[in-house]
Amino acid sequence: MGIRKLGHYSIRTTDLEASRHFYTRVLGFREGYRPEFKFPGLWLYMGGDETDFGTVHIIGIDPNDPQGLIDYLGDKSLDRLKGTGTVDHIAFLADGLKEMRARLSAMNIPFTERTVPSVGLHQLFVIDPSDVTIELNYPAAEAANLDQAKIL
Repeated sequence: MGIRKLGHYSIRTTDLEASRHFYTRVLGFREGYRPEFKFPGLWLYMGGDETDFGTVHIIGIDPNDPQGLIDYLGDKSLDRLKGTGTVDHIAFLADGLKEMRARLSAMNIPFTERTVPSVGLHQLFVIDPSDVTIELNYPAAEAANLDQAKIL
């Protein structure tokens, strides 16, 4: 018996639409099936993972009717709903670095990058609307090819 893979991660937000936009329009996730809970939210999927339960669960906070969420997951004060706390970031394997750079630039979304040559990895970091750091991991060769093309 052992842990096989990440099931999903969840983010509580007071701005469900901003999170929807970020994860679908910026990162390319798609909305999928979500059970009927007594609080608003989204289940977001990558690729063809319909047999799973989504990768990102966005938990909306309804200030007019918070009881459904409180009953299901417990209460958290709004001042605790920013950033990742002791979790530093969430990382995804990715491809299409050129397209992601262009998308983020076109949407005026700041990002940082660095390459870790010893493991052949190029990292792009972006912050979601709830102040959660998302790391996108690309093959270092993909970044090197793009950077070399700029020089020529």
